Amino acid sequence: MRFPVWLKVIALVAMGVAIAGFFLTMPSRIPANSLTSRTADLANGATMFTIGGCSSCHATPHQEDRTRLGGGLSLATPFGIFNVPNISPDPTYGLGAWSEEDFVNAMKRGIGRNGEHLYPAFPYTSYQRMRLDDVRDLYAYLRTLPSVATPSRPHDLPFPFNVRRGLGLWQLLYVDGKALAPDSSRDAVWNRGAYLVEGPGHCAECHSPRNLIGGIDADRRFAGGRDAEGKGWVPNITPHPDGIPDYSVKDIAYLLETGFTPGFDSVGSSMADVVKNTSKLSPDDRLAIATYIKSLPPRPGKAPPRTNKAH
Repeated sequence: MRFPVWLKVIALVAMGVAIAGFFLTMPSRIPANSLTSRTADLANGATMFTIGGCSSCHATPHQEDRTRLGGGLSLATPFGIFNVPNISPDPTYGLGAWSEEDFVNAMKRGIGRNGEHLYPAFPYTSYQRMRLDDVRDLYAYLRTLPSVATPSRPHDLPFPFNVRRGLGLWQLLYVDGKALAPDSSRDAVWNRGAYLVEGPGHCAECHSPRNLIGGIDADRRFAGGRDAEGKGWVPNITPHPDGIPDYSVKDIAYLLETGFTPGFDSVGSSMADVVKNTSKLSPDDRLAIATYIKSLPPRPGKAPPRTNKAH
């Protein structure tokens, strides 16, 4: 049976696209030989754990011990439901069988232990900005926490979002694995704040609007927007009139310590959980974060939608 030329051309093009897609979506890992021998700093690992908000997502719900990281929280998003996994040291259900190399690649490249692309509901697009030693210290600290023998539930995602290989194309746009470079024109306090906010603190992940494919809109970074789970509105934290122009560095640092705003209000929703973490940081780190946030370029952000209620 002879096929028409046009059909052969389409078949060849389709084959070429499939082959190109296969190679473009291949996981890109950090080689094991980049992890030289060192002694972990557990105190620094604890700081990374705190500013990273690991317990906010991964702690088993409805129990007070925030170091029991058995997972179980469900995040309902426009892409489907993400079930937060167990990251305790349990060897069967948690990260107990993960090597340091496995963990580094998850944090810096968004690649799982078995070479699978991880969904960016896990904010590795920010964690990739962390210094390698900080990631390694966090790994060592996590291994000191209680083991929780709770299996992780699979995500509940519709097609095509349930095809992980396609995330390789998304990662080409948003993942390079590079740590945040210091700005030599700024002082040490500002640089520390920039690192904590843009890296382990992953503040932009919630406080920025996203585009149709789930990437952060770079031109409106930190300008607020709709909550990813549709449960409210995440505020603009830039000095624009839509944001927090009247907040001083001292005001922001105080909010991170106590949860109270300059107007004698208190933060709520997920930000209250963030404050549980930032209140445990050193005063110097809270000051650094506040210094950096105050320096953000003013960007307009959409106001929360109005609700018409009958009176």
